[in-house]
Amino acid sequence: MKTNLMKPMKLNSFFILLFLTNFSFAQFQTTAKIKEVTENGFHEIILSPEIRSYSKQDLSDIRIFNSKGNEVPYFIQSNSEALLSSFEEYEIVSKTVFPKKSTSIVVSIPSVKNNNKLSLFIANADVEKNYSISGSNNLEEWFGISNSQTLYDLNSTTEASVVKTISYPLSTYKYLKIDFDDKKTLPINALKVGNFNTQLQKNILQDIKPKKNIRFEFLLPQKHTQLQVVFDAPQIINQIDFEISNPTYYKRKAVIYKKVKRESKRKTEIIDEEIVSFELNSNTKNSFTIPEMFEKDFYIKIENKNNQPLTISSVKYSQKPVSAIVELYTNDKYTIKTGDKNLNEPEYDLSDFKNNIKGCLPQTSIYDIQQSTLSKKQSADKSFWQQGWFMWLCIILGGITILYFTASLIKDLKEKN
Repeated sequence: MKTNLMKPMKLNSFFILLFLTNFSFAQFQTTAKIKEVTENGFHEIILSPEIRSYSKQDLSDIRIFNSKGNEVPYFIQSNSEALLSSFEEYEIVSKTVFPKKSTSIVVSIPSVKNNNKLSLFIANADVEKNYSISGSNNLEEWFGISNSQTLYDLNSTTEASVVKTISYPLSTYKYLKIDFDDKKTLPINALKVGNFNTQLQKNILQDIKPKKNIRFEFLLPQKHTQLQVVFDAPQIINQIDFEISNPTYYKRKAVIYKKVKRESKRKTEIIDEEIVSFELNSNTKNSFTIPEMFEKDFYIKIENKNNQPLTISSVKYSQKPVSAIVELYTNDKYTIKTGDKNLNEPEYDLSDFKNNIKGCLPQTSIYDIQQSTLSKKQSADKSFWQQGWFMWLCIILGGITILYFTASLIKDLKEKN
């Protein structure tokens, strides 16, 4: 009986050892820090080409952790379009203070501006202010626009001033006057007045620089030019731009391809596999949006036929930026980890609420990227139980052990029967 109990115990111990051994190989290979934020809430983390190169192509192995090691939900957002905001400051014509009564600020509005709002930069103040707005075209006659509005929350914990946007009916006056009521509180200090202009900019791309660009010329018999492009790690590429300085007129077919191994009749051969083709033409910009590539090295072949090779000044490689949208807090520190090829896309509740998180989010960035992939020399210095061959040995021994105990249990059952 004792012998029969020992068998399952030994089998369980072996499975635990096998699990721990395999678990040691399923680890993140890349870790980076996320720059601390200055306000609580959802933020946009633009994923750099470097962090993406260490991840899977679909980014499903990215995970974000807080300082306690807890996983933080996020979702990936494509940035094919971006909102760019800039502040246009208007001239303050005059600022008049009537002690214990009111403060009047007169602002000059650009003549081409039909406006219905102003943004004020106000020095921190723990007060509420009632105000009214009037308009004029000559600084003499003033006409009412809006009355009895209130400014509040005029202090910030992180900045020395706040930005407040006031709205009013659409106006075409050349001058606007804001009258603040100072009967109960001291005047506030309006540092500057103007408007934020928001523009939608499309196709913002991130440039990727290859490790090397090697050019070969084949005049006869191939009659083509070949570029070999090599990156430090696999890179996402969505667009390629050529700058060609000579000749004046040209029209050449170009092909991007990679070299792949193929098994044929028990032999391994290297073949050229086409990725995409396009035409270089002197009448076009020679900027090509291509199907997404995720390659470390590839080739560009340009057919010259009987022409002299093109003089290529430069070739630029770009990718569409993507961001991780995540809720961050000012009193915490965050890290981003990736590079575990065994991971699948995470399932977070947050993914069902993407449409609830809109607008221009505050941005933060990634820094101090650490890649833990070891060189062959470092790998050789590992303990034997960390070596790949030991993992496979454990798997093989595990299979043999399972067969042995299965056979033993079947034999024992037959003897009892």
